[in-house]
Amino acid sequence: MKPIKPVLFALGALFFIILLIPTLLVAPFMDQSKGKLGEELSVAKSDAPVLAESPVAVPVYRSQTKEIENIPLEEYVIGVVASEMPAEFASEALKAQALAARTYITKQLMNDQALGVPKGSIVSDTQMHQVYKNPEELKKLWGNGYTEKMSKITEAVAATQGKILTYDNQPIEAQFFSTSNGYTENSEAYWKESIPYLKSVASTWDEKSPKFYDQMVISIQDFENKLGVNINDNGSVGKITELTPGKRVAKVEVGGKEFTGREIREKLGLRSSDFTWEMKGDSVVIETKGFGHGVGMSQYGANFMAEDGKSYSEIVSYYYNGTKISEAEPFLSKYTANK
Repeated sequence: MKPIKPVLFALGALFFIILLIPTLLVAPFMDQSKGKLGEELSVAKSDAPVLAESPVAVPVYRSQTKEIENIPLEEYVIGVVASEMPAEFASEALKAQALAARTYITKQLMNDQALGVPKGSIVSDTQMHQVYKNPEELKKLWGNGYTEKMSKITEAVAATQGKILTYDNQPIEAQFFSTSNGYTENSEAYWKESIPYLKSVASTWDEKSPKFYDQMVISIQDFENKLGVNINDNGSVGKITELTPGKRVAKVEVGGKEFTGREIREKLGLRSSDFTWEMKGDSVVIETKGFGHGVGMSQYGANFMAEDGKSYSEIVSYYYNGTKISEAEPFLSKYTANK
């Protein structure tokens, strides 16, 4: 029986080594103070910014329920970014949109009176102000993609939280739109007020946008009814007489009447005031470039800039020339002090 003992000893040693190997592999990752595997790793594995508690709530008039809902500021910004810009856009573009959305609502909160909404509210959830959808509405809209898209947008909002755009130490008019015609527009070319940071800049990459070109075919009768003109007598649709700095129609003569490009766009429901037209048979064929009023930040332009490696700060500096990124807190404090 004696020769068997070395064999048993060797087997025992081998068994001990097999048991020891997992411990040696795991030991470097153990929390020595608490003895819990992976505790430190779980805390440090993500560098994504965390959404902080909102300093104020935004009273939003919900157009469907006809009720006023008080929504924490940063949650409101998430709902606006999710509703106003495709979640598929680059993160830096989403951050730029978050800055614009937060700036817009901060300026609204500072106003003495909210226009176009019931007393007690500051904005509606429609295009009259900023489109807003809550998480339940977004779940219905996005379906299985909700978790991924919401996470991406929340991260973009958290990365800019508490920040707004200012000019001369005041929140700016953070106007934005979908797609330019190759240029943004001077504010006074679409509205009456000349605003120094809302000036025309080239945005040529917008031509890659799926919303860059559009065509509308409208019957001559509908065309005449909507504009209150008669064009059959001279066989011509109308003559463009002046262009804006952003290469859109400033003035046009139709049937003996003069219209602005904005009036034509709104009366006919065009995507843009950069249009050309011609008569074909008993119809008017109208082609447009761009989508939206053209003032401020082009959303597709912002996305193409982000895809080219531009940061959100570079994007907003380009479209809102002369502005800077500032803390929202001093302005929000004034709002809470006046409540």
